This record gives sequence, structure tokens and C-alpha cells, in this order.
Amino acid sequence: MIEEIHLFGIYMPAALAWGVVSIVLVYLLREPLQRFPIYRLLWHPSLLEVALFVLLWWGLSFLADTFLHSWLAA
Repeated sequence: MIEEIHLFGIYMPAALAWGVVSIVLVYLLREPLQRFPIYRLLWHPSLLEVALFVLLWWGLSFLADTFLHSWLAA
């Protein structure tokens, strides 16, 4: 079953919501990451950002499925 989130009267897939949150977090983490000297040594820094996005999306989805699902079921 696909999980849905009710937001301002609109049902949207939970994966979309966690993806948007992940994009915002990557955008906010971009500047602090660029201050590290190792960031300049990367061949493609955008690959790091894509990997960070995927990990954040997976992590948020996992945490939401673990904690929010049991909270909503109670």
C-alpha cells in the first residue's frame, strides 16, 4: 500500500514529501560542505550531492516508516 500524507486538503505520496525535504536539506548542506578542503578535490562534486540526496531520502523514508507508522497506527 502506498503511504499518503494529507497536507492542506491534498493527498500526496509520502515519498514525494520526503524527497522534497531531502532536496531542501541538500541545498542547506551544500555551503557548509563546500568549506571543506576535500570538497575541492572531488572529481564531480555534484555526484556527492546526488549521493547525499539519495541517502537522506532513504533515511527520512526509513525513519518515517519506522516511527510515524507505529505512531499513526496507535
